[in-house]
Amino acid sequence: MVNLTRIYTRTGDAGNTRLSDASEVSKTDPRVSAYGDVDEANSLIGLALSRGVLPEVLAEALRLIQNELFDVGADLSTPMVADPPWPPLRIEQPSIERLEAWCDAFGEPLPALSSFILPTGSEAAGWLHLARTVVRRAERTGWQAVELYGTETGAGEQPGGVNVVALTYLNRLSDLLFIMARVANAGDDVLWIPGKDREPLDARARRQRDRIERQQAHGNV
Repeated sequence: MVNLTRIYTRTGDAGNTRLSDASEVSKTDPRVSAYGDVDEANSLIGLALSRGVLPEVLAEALRLIQNELFDVGADLSTPMVADPPWPPLRIEQPSIERLEAWCDAFGEPLPALSSFILPTGSEAAGWLHLARTVVRRAERTGWQAVELYGTETGAGEQPGGVNVVALTYLNRLSDLLFIMARVANAGDDVLWIPGKDREPLDARARRQRDRIERQQAHGNV
């Protein structure tokens, strides 16, 4: 149970903050940046949900993901140490497997892609695309923390490492959010036409552009 009795504390005014194990770090520490990115992504998912236009099966999955992203943040803010005074909250493999199952279930009915898609379409899809990019950033920042702290259990004065399972979760989530954005657009994707094909100079390039545009017009991407 988390009890929030006062929102401002003034304890971070000197540029430092405390991780979940009460250790003090700079606010620019990559651990702090990583769970801050997770918080940002969670807020963007909330915006997508606030539109009230997503299929309920999608919305239900996203609401669970919002809760799990709090778990991810707690995981990233808790260095791995031997014999902690209380059991830390960690992301575990079943959560990743659930994301993978959703990728398969939501992605299977979608038409195959013959090009990358532009992050556009409905408003809800746009928020999901933006959430996807922030999740990718959170994953990258998490790996920066790994470069600094490693992945091993800390001992003595050695800082504890990062749980890579949390980073795997973020990797799978970014894939799922891409698929969910396509679902939110009902498969009506806007395809990327490469520069060489946008202004075709030869017959082959013209054929490629025409093929992409025909598929896009008929929804057979």
